[in-house]
Amino acid sequence: MLTKQKDDFAKWYNDVVLGADLAEYSPVKGCMIIKPYGYAIWENIQKAMDIEIKKLGASNAYFPLFIPEKFLKKESEHVEGFSPQVAWVTHGGNKKLQERLAIRPTSETIMYDVFKNWIQSYRDLPLKINQWANIVRWEMRPRLFLRTLEFLWQEGHTAHATKEEADEMAESALRMYQGFAQDWLGIYCVPGKKTEAEKFAGALYTLSVEALMKDGKALQMGTSHQLGQNFSKSFGIQFLDEKGRKNYVWQTSWGVSTRMIGGLVMAHGDDKGLILPPKIAPYQIVIIPISQDGLVKNHISKIEKSLKEIRFITDNRIQQTPGWKFNEWELRGVPLRIEIGPKEVKENKITFVLRNNLKRQTIDFKQFNPKKLLDSLQKELLAETKNFTEENTHQVKSYSEFKEIINKKGGFIRTYWCGDSKCEKKIQEETKATIRCIPMRQKNKNGRCIKCGKESKLEVFFAKAY
Repeated sequence: MLTKQKDDFAKWYNDVVLGADLAEYSPVKGCMIIKPYGYAIWENIQKAMDIEIKKLGASNAYFPLFIPEKFLKKESEHVEGFSPQVAWVTHGGNKKLQERLAIRPTSETIMYDVFKNWIQSYRDLPLKINQWANIVRWEMRPRLFLRTLEFLWQEGHTAHATKEEADEMAESALRMYQGFAQDWLGIYCVPGKKTEAEKFAGALYTLSVEALMKDGKALQMGTSHQLGQNFSKSFGIQFLDEKGRKNYVWQTSWGVSTRMIGGLVMAHGDDKGLILPPKIAPYQIVIIPISQDGLVKNHISKIEKSLKEIRFITDNRIQQTPGWKFNEWELRGVPLRIEIGPKEVKENKITFVLRNNLKRQTIDFKQFNPKKLLDSLQKELLAETKNFTEENTHQVKSYSEFKEIINKKGGFIRTYWCGDSKCEKKIQEETKATIRCIPMRQKNKNGRCIKCGKESKLEVFFAKAY
């Protein structure tokens, strides 16, 4: 029995992740075991996104998990930002290492030590490398898929001749993430820029896409960083331009992780469990026999042959009743369920149920168009998250109203901010809300900072976040 969302959203989330067989807790505290069904979702995300990454011109490579301590120390802001989360290797077997090795919290430093050898001339630029890898960050408050000591991710790293090229790369990566989240995951996102306090350690600036979960909290779905020349100067990554002059490259890095799966659960799920977007569902259709009659099996065989290029499973288990199977596959979020019994055989029909509305419908076999149904469901899920985001984005006129909405309703608050980090910090301390992003498109209207009242043209999105 799942906890209801309205009773305890956090417990509901945990119930769904465990009950739907996405993951389970590891013997190593703070880590998780991604089970086959959960990993199949990640594989589908990875396959689809890898195509989009290659469209950006990036090639896949793999770099070591271990990073010498001296590499992390080369960029001071970077090491300071990651220091509390870094796990260290101090011994190899019984022998103490002369230099500690960091277990990869991110790969800028290990990659950029090599980039300086790969880049000599403007002809070597742009360099665009992507890596699918595991990451270790010593999280104090682990939560399945959202925050764990070890997680899986993708990280892109690029080098360019000019700031303008790096700017465009950072923005292109962000657009790719927004498009992927919306087109593949059915999750509406707000793109924008992070504040100085929230940017990636060592970056010139950070861009992000933020999505609103059903409990009114925001989830960062992906980030893209314009690194400037901070790392290239630290690691000596220079190139000769067309006039023979030496210049430092401009760099970007960008990434998403398995927290996307957590986003899927919280953005679409209901009190019966997961609702998976057809594009990334391990099974897009489940077929459930209502009886084990031979004619039923023949009818199902005919249906199976018609499901070309569709991922499906036929649940032929005889130990469980059809009703038990309905509940299980609803919990696991399969987009479309087909039920076949003697009546469907006799009338040459198909009874089906879409996961988002759970309405049982019967149609002639010849008229059944599963691809059209799945495409429609994919679009409906995005429309639902967009409507939810718009309905839960609030404009406020006073700080007291701000606090009341954040504490009672949640959601995004779009309001003005003066740009002073002191106001930003004070609001976080008093409400636990942070500036999720500064929207790309500003209204260019005058307003007043929600905290201090100073005149401002800077609109931002505040929210409590995961």
